[in-house]
Amino acid sequence: MPEIIATPKRQRRSHGRPTLHDVARVAQVTRITVSRFFREPNLVAQDTAARIREAILQTGYVPNRQAGQLASGRSQIVAALIPNIGHSIFAETIQGLAEGLRDTGHELLLASTGYSMEREEAQLRALVGWAPGALIVTGRHHTAGTCRLLQEAQATGIPVVEIWDHAPQPGAPGEFAQIGFNHEAVGRAMAAHLLDRGHTSLAYVDSGVAEDYRAHERGEGFVAQARAAGARVTVHRAATGDAFDAGRGAFDALRNAAGAHITAAAFANDHLACGVLMQALEQGVAVPGELALLGFGDFPLGRQMRPALSTVRPPRAEIGRAAAAAVLLSMATQEGAQSSALPWALISRQSTDVSR
Repeated sequence: MPEIIATPKRQRRSHGRPTLHDVARVAQVTRITVSRFFREPNLVAQDTAARIREAILQTGYVPNRQAGQLASGRSQIVAALIPNIGHSIFAETIQGLAEGLRDTGHELLLASTGYSMEREEAQLRALVGWAPGALIVTGRHHTAGTCRLLQEAQATGIPVVEIWDHAPQPGAPGEFAQIGFNHEAVGRAMAAHLLDRGHTSLAYVDSGVAEDYRAHERGEGFVAQARAAGARVTVHRAATGDAFDAGRGAFDALRNAAGAHITAAAFANDHLACGVLMQALEQGVAVPGELALLGFGDFPLGRQMRPALSTVRPPRAEIGRAAAAAVLLSMATQEGAQSSALPWALISRQSTDVSR
């Protein structure tokens, strides 16, 4: 009879990385307990969780998020599309989002649209292929393609939230949850503030960015309120580029407006207003005696100017924290995200103070 030689079973090549089994062995718990710790840490006893955390540090274990995504069909990524991630007005919203997602097992992925709706659509197409856990977009104005992508995502159970806006149609629920405030109402309040101080010839200096719809809506509200009060009102579109330079450039337009002696102006943002204020000081134009100025954003610079800049304080960080809470609750309950209107405040300072 021929000799039979047993061939050893081929061993699977190890990738050399610590495994869930390694963490369980060091922590002296089951793999199921470690897995539960990563999925729902609040369900694991505190002393057990402490042992698992120590075991993770000892072994250097990193969870395989791709494997979890394949199993659940969802990643732990919350994707947010922001107009400008370098602008301070959105930076605090981003920080609020990060704080709201901290220690939840979810991570924030950012994309900057540059105020371009076409770019927003292209970025969204790339993001949905990664099956994000939730989608956060800025504002309610989108291309038709973006709307379809958001509708499809929401239909599959992915929470969708529009931030920095809250303008649902009267009598009808919004298509997507909105967390923010009504910009048209802010513009009306800005006009009312200047009208209450006796100004009858007003101007609104709008953003030079065509797709900055929220600034344009504030301008629309401003004009409507001023005209309803019988005041004269003009709108100037600021130049694009550096906002302070654009503000300086807008100063001459305000002072030389044909047929109007403008005594008060509101601005799409504080940077434009500060540019006008600096130019006014250099030209010897008294603020607010000859020209009252009202900004938007409540940036630290405006508070340090002399005279200090009157402005509107939006809920920048609060929007981020509320959006994070909304998508987390939606993912946990498998119900649609809920809208939320957040408060803003008009801050009266020296630049509109009639007593000066």
